[in-house]
Amino acid sequence: MNALIEPHYLPSLEFFCAILSSESIVLEKNETFLKQTYRNRCYINTAQGIKFLTVPLEGRHGKILFKDVHVERGSRWRNNHWRTIESAYRKAPYYDYYERELYEIIFRGHERLFELNHDLLSFCLRSIGMKKNISASVAYDVEVEKDVFDLRSQITDKKPFASRTIYRPSSYYQVFGNEFVPNLSLIDLLFCEGPESLAKLKSSSISLNK
Repeated sequence: MNALIEPHYLPSLEFFCAILSSESIVLEKNETFLKQTYRNRCYINTAQGIKFLTVPLEGRHGKILFKDVHVERGSRWRNNHWRTIESAYRKAPYYDYYERELYEIIFRGHERLFELNHDLLSFCLRSIGMKKNISASVAYDVEVEKDVFDLRSQITDKKPFASRTIYRPSSYYQVFGNEFVPNLSLIDLLFCEGPESLAKLKSSSISLNK
């Protein structure tokens, strides 16, 4: 089974649970871009509580395809994101193992959101040892083939993850807070659990634990 899904910015644990059983991933880049979604935002845990990081986009209005969405130029938002990530996770057990590569990707100067998300997804998969072939869609197909699991626009923060049958929280050590915060960006799990991240994802996957 292959998974068809839009690329998210530093995706959530639910995203990875959704693609866990798929042999390959096709990233949808020909959809009409939806604002205020996981496509350009993620959630992390900070000393002040849950915070979402949003990638600012170039000021184009109206309908536009995902592949044509440009991120805001300059390093201001990148600096802001990195300062927040560093402040939140520099005391996490595995921060030093992964921070350099993540820093280099965020500051690589991507012009388009799709390429930024693609590289961040590749980093996440590589870091947790989840081997997947990644490709991009060549056109938008309303209906997909039988061997394709259509996940487009299924994972959204408009509805709680508990309303879907993808992710069931399995708690792990977190830097801040007395109560476990579920379904944050994968970097929360990665910095806190390191090489155990994939096992924790598997224990959080509903499809693997029915």
